[in-house]
Amino acid sequence: MANAVHLSDELNAPEFLRYSRQLMLPELGEEGQIQLKRAKVLVVGAGGLGSAASLSLAAAGVGQLQIADPDVVELSNLQRQLAFEHADVGVNKAKAIIARLSRLNSHIQVTPLPLALQGEALAERGAAADLVLDCSDNLSTRYQVNQACAQLRKPLVSGAATGWQGQLMTFDFRRSNCACYQCLFPRESHINPDGSLDAYPNEEFPAGSCRTLGIMGPVVSTIGTLQALQAIKLILGLDCDNGLSYLRRFNGLTLEWQTLAIAKDPDCPVCHHYGKQMGQKPMSGREFTAED
Repeated sequence: MANAVHLSDELNAPEFLRYSRQLMLPELGEEGQIQLKRAKVLVVGAGGLGSAASLSLAAAGVGQLQIADPDVVELSNLQRQLAFEHADVGVNKAKAIIARLSRLNSHIQVTPLPLALQGEALAERGAAADLVLDCSDNLSTRYQVNQACAQLRKPLVSGAATGWQGQLMTFDFRRSNCACYQCLFPRESHINPDGSLDAYPNEEFPAGSCRTLGIMGPVVSTIGTLQALQAIKLILGLDCDNGLSYLRRFNGLTLEWQTLAIAKDPDCPVCHHYGKQMGQKPMSGREFTAED
């Protein structure tokens, strides 16, 4: 159940003071802050990525946050999942993080979803959101969230981190030239008559997770925070990528970034399929190109 908060279309005096430093930014101002207040964001996953992203979104004044996670807080999570503390061990992550965010900012509405979003539930929650953050920790969820956002034409900000490495991707499915996660990491798949996607793991897809490979806490927090930044920019209409999709890789050991343009697959069973349904003209695919 969401916390009881009345959301008006204007900023009150405490909100002007709370957000005063970002209100000074010419790209934001009062109008931009009201846009953030009106925004509805769905965060899938409340682990290391979701913790950092949710804290930043709540602090920035994003008005409505829905956070989904079926897992409970474990002691080993506290090294990197900064929204939790020792007293939260054993508590569902979505419920625990909502309590934390409510204490952080009482001017926003936060809703816990203590379940694994998939199927109709994912479609329903995604349709009610302005954009989605994929902060999940498994491939099945990533492909389902990608498919749902492509079908609903909702912007998707996806993050991942393992070891000392992190990656950040933004897919603005409102644009016809937008690639998708399936274009970048293809899986054998089939579109059913009802529009659902059957997908099967590609045996060549690199395996591994923080459970098997470990994770450096500040790396995952860096990626989660940048997911929140990308979400804020999308809400404000600050699209510096012109609707194109990029894979941004971060090396925590060297502090170096690598940016790769994601080629839109003209035969993609996800974005090409739903693009045709929506009357979008497919764009020609192009090779990955490294950028400075």
